Formats: sequence, structure tokens, C-alpha cells
Amino acid sequence: MRGSQSNVSHSHGTPGQASWKQDFVAGFLVFLLALPLCLGIAMASGFPPVAGILTAVVGGVLSTWVGSARLTIKGPAAGLIVIALGAVTELGGGDAVLGYRRALATIVVAACLQVLFAVLRAGRLGDLFPSAVVHGMLAAIGVTICARQVHVLLGVSPVARTPLGLLAEVPSSVARLNPEIALIGGLSLLLLFGHAALSQRVAWLKRVPAPLLVLAVAVPLALGFDLEHAHTFTFSHAVFSVGPSHLVNLPSNLLTAITFPDFSTVPSVLGLKYVVMFALVGSVESLLTVKAVDLLAPEQRRSDLDKDLLATGLGNLVAGLLGGLPMISEVVRSSANLGYGARSRLSNFFHGVFLWGFVAFAPGLIHRIPLAALAGMLIFTGVRLASPGELVKAYRIGAEQVLIFCFTLIVTLATDLLVGVASGIVLKAGVHLLNGASPRELFRPDIQEQVGADQVVLRVRSAAVFTNFLTFKKLLNRHALVRLIEVDLTEARLVDHTVMQRLHELEAELSREGRQLRVLGLEQHRGMSSHPLSARKKAPSGNLGLTP
Repeated sequence: MRGSQSNVSHSHGTPGQASWKQDFVAGFLVFLLALPLCLGIAMASGFPPVAGILTAVVGGVLSTWVGSARLTIKGPAAGLIVIALGAVTELGGGDAVLGYRRALATIVVAACLQVLFAVLRAGRLGDLFPSAVVHGMLAAIGVTICARQVHVLLGVSPVARTPLGLLAEVPSSVARLNPEIALIGGLSLLLLFGHAALSQRVAWLKRVPAPLLVLAVAVPLALGFDLEHAHTFTFSHAVFSVGPSHLVNLPSNLLTAITFPDFSTVPSVLGLKYVVMFALVGSVESLLTVKAVDLLAPEQRRSDLDKDLLATGLGNLVAGLLGGLPMISEVVRSSANLGYGARSRLSNFFHGVFLWGFVAFAPGLIHRIPLAALAGMLIFTGVRLASPGELVKAYRIGAEQVLIFCFTLIVTLATDLLVGVASGIVLKAGVHLLNGASPRELFRPDIQEQVGADQVVLRVRSAAVFTNFLTFKKLLNRHALVRLIEVDLTEARLVDHTVMQRLHELEAELSREGRQLRVLGLEQHRGMSSHPLSARKKAPSGNLGLTP
């Protein structure tokens, strides 16, 4: 197995070899996808549109060479919109420009924390967060994005500011929509969902970036409606106003867009809250993306999560100092990068260069993009984050996953991300206590090691849950050269879904390295569902096996 992987890697090449042509094409296609998304994410975050481009340029041109995961694309992400907008709004106290500069300061300090995480080898943080909490958080972000952007798509300014208030105001906005703006936004949504459905049947359509199709329709419509000039029009006996405010506003010179941070509020409780949120949520989301892309890549080579975290931190440090959004390894663009045939880190570099060149030499073309089209793209992203399919997946794994997912979602919508994620983690720990885990076992697993010549047996005599998995994994990493590792869970009272999932991932990872991981002793455990990775609880007596 090792030999075959080496051959594949060689044939795919490295930067400087023949594969650069494939990376050039992939980078160009990702650029077409990233351009409108970067603009939309920046505006939805309360940042100037150019801030999103600036971040993607730094992520492509700088982070590529620091140690970024080979096939991931670095740039602004929809998953951080809620945090960024909250920072601008709360830190600015009503002054959007001041809030923007103070938000930049929190990004810079959070970036320093990410660099520290990397130095301390905290890339394993990605293993700590339960999937139900992460997906609940992402679903809440998706709902919030949709709640905010649907009003932009309809050409209406909402009164509410909270996610729940914005959702309640949707019927009112539909009743007073601006027909021309809503037409552009509605067609954009139709194209995006239509492309997603048809590309499953028409193979060549997958290579056409959906946002490019949206711009091909939305920009001519904006020209036809003369949105560059403020005017009114009458529709169904009602008068509506349109103008340049419905288009992207971009500076003619990229250098004039550089904005420096204001660190005055960083030491405050509010400032520190956003530092922690940017550092933790950004790091976890980026690490999860890297792990997902590693599994999707043809070679399935494992990325160094600590090096990628370092690349993300340094990129955020530079982007924050210059006026950009926070960056992560972004899942949509990274997946597209793989689909477009990228072979090395050069694709991320080329995508950054193309973005820089376009903004530097053709800013006038960007100004013609309607905001409603960008809102459509963000709503499409939000719907994917908050997809009902995630709730169905959670239900298949177990009822407790649905409870944690929904609780995290609702608390996040009602409060903020930090409180929502913390609440979800506390609830999951509480569920484990109810299922028989002791408070001590939550953080200190009782594991017995039996080391042989070329084999290690780890016998778990307590609960194996997400809160103590890092200790568990540390023991596994001690035996990095052993060909066979057996994890005996016979005496474990409880094995949660997170541990089952991580052991499954490790089994595949070791298999690619020519090694073997065996999980034993689950015969007397009852599954929370029939899903193979559901949580397991030790049966009081007898061999109950899994629930049907």
C-alpha cells in the first residue's frame, strides 16, 4: 500500500512539474467561483466588498507557501459571517467604520492565538468538538445567513436585527419587494439550485461554476434596468427606487482599500469574546475542512493539521492588518478545486493571483454586479449549511444527536455562537452522565496498555467519550510505528458517537499507511440506533448486540 501511494504521488507531480497546467486551470475556475462569493461574504459581514478579495489574495499568494494543506483553498467563509457582523455591530456601537476597524483588531489577535495553537500542536482540536454540536452551529449560521440575505435579495431594508426577528419579518418584505431587484435575486437562486440539480445528471456542467452562470444573467439584467443611475419606476401602481446602491461598490485602486485595525476595544470583555470566537470557530471549521478534503482527494494523503493552522494564522494576521476578513480552508471552494482537477498547492496560489489581477485591472466590471445576485449565492450557501438532510443524518445516528443538534441550533439563534456551542457541549456531557459516565471519566479515561513486539492492545475500562478522546488519541500516537493496534472496549460502559467516528477515521488512516486498527468488544453494547457509528452503551447483562 505504501508503494502504490508513492507512485501515485509521483505521477501527479509537485509544483514545478507538468501538473502546474492542471493547477492553473483549476485555479482559474476556482477564481470564477470565489470572486462573487468573496464579495458577498464581505458585504454580509459588514466589511467593505474588497475585504473579501483581499483575504482570498493573501490566502492564495501567502498562505500557500507557509504549509497550507495541498488541495484546500484559503479565503473568507460563510461560516464566519455571523461572528464578523456581530463584531462590527457591537464593537462599533452604531459606527460601521469604527466597528470595522475594531473587528480587524480582534482578527489580528485571534490570528496570533491560531499561530500559538499551531506551535502548541493544537491541530487535534478538530477531534474534540462533537459532530452534532458542529453541525448544529453550522445550521444556525445557515439560518442566520438566509434570514439576513433574503431581504437584500428582495430589495428591502428590514427593521429587525436579530436572526429570529429577521425571519419573522420575511412575510412583510415579500409583500413590499422591489420587482426589478427581486427578479435578479430570484433568477439567481433558480440558476443556483437548477445547476445543483442538473449537474448530478450532466457531467460537463460540474465544471462550469454556478456563480459564473448567475453573473452571466444578473449583470446584463442590471444593465437593462440601468441600476448604475438612480431613478424610480412604477409597477402595479406602486413606485420603486433603484440605483447604484443595489450594485457592488469597489474602490478603483486596491491600495486605497487598505485599512488598519483599531485595538482600543480588544482588552474589553466584548473584544475578548470576539477574539475567542474568531480563533476557536475559525480554527475548528478550517481543520474539519482539511480533514474532509483529505478524504475526498484521490491520494487521500493526510495533511499536517498543525502546519495548516499555522498557515491560516499567519494569513489571518496579514489579512487583519491590511483590512481583510478572517480566512479558513473553505469547504465549497476546496471541493470545487478537487473537482476541477487540482494536483498541488499551486491551484490555491493561481486562484489568489487571478483575484488580485481582476481587482487591480478590472474593478469597473465588479461594480456592475448586483447585490441581489450575491445575496442569492449566500442564501444558496446558507440553505446548504442548514440543510434538513443534516437533521436526518443526526436522527439516523441516534435520538440524542437530534437533541444536541437542535439545542445547539436554537440556543445559537437566540444568543450567539459562543454560547450556542458551549451549551451544546454541556448538554452532550450531561447526556453522557445520564448514560452512566462518571464526572471523573469525562476527562480522565481509564485505559490499560499492553505492548507487544509488533502489536499494542488498549483496554478501555471506563467511558470513551469526546471529552477524553484527546488523551485516548495521545496514547495511540505513542505507537506510531506499530503495525497492529487493538482497541478493546469490552469493559467500557459508554462509547459515544464522536469516539466511534474518530476510531473509524483512524482505521482508514492507518490502513492507508499499511497498518491496522481493530476495534473489539462491542458485542455486549447496545447501540443508540442501527447506525454503525452510533453511540454504544454497555448492556446490564447478556449479549444484546445492536438495536435493529
